[in-house]
Amino acid sequence: MTELDELTRLVLAFRDERDWSQFHSLRNLIVSLNLEAGELLELAQWKTDDEIAALPLDLHGREALEDECADVLLYLLLIADRAGIDLDAAARAKLVKNAVKYPVERFRGSRRKYDAPE
Repeated sequence: MTELDELTRLVLAFRDERDWSQFHSLRNLIVSLNLEAGELLELAQWKTDDEIAALPLDLHGREALEDECADVLLYLLLIADRAGIDLDAAARAKLVKNAVKYPVERFRGSRRKYDAPE
C-alpha cells in the first residue's frame, strides 16, 4: 500500500464515520474541490509576489497554506475514489503526455503553450 493509498483510506474512513458519502456525488465533490482551490487562491489575493513568497515563512500564513492545500488534496482523493481513478497511474501517464507536448529542446525556459506559435 502506497502513502497515497493510506491517505485515501484515512479520508474515506473519516467520511464514512460521519455518513457523508451520501452527499459526495462526483458533481458535488468536483464543486467542493474548486471551492477549496478558490480558498487557496484567496491567500494570494491582493498580495505582491514577495508577500506570497513569504507565506510559508510566517506561522499563520504557513498554516493557512497547509490547510488549503490539504483541503484540495483531500477532495481530489475523494473524487478519484468516486471515479475509480488511480491517481498515481494517472499522474504518471499525464507526465508522459506532457513530455510529448513539451519536449525539452523546444520548451526549456519557455512559458508558451504547446500549440502557440513560436
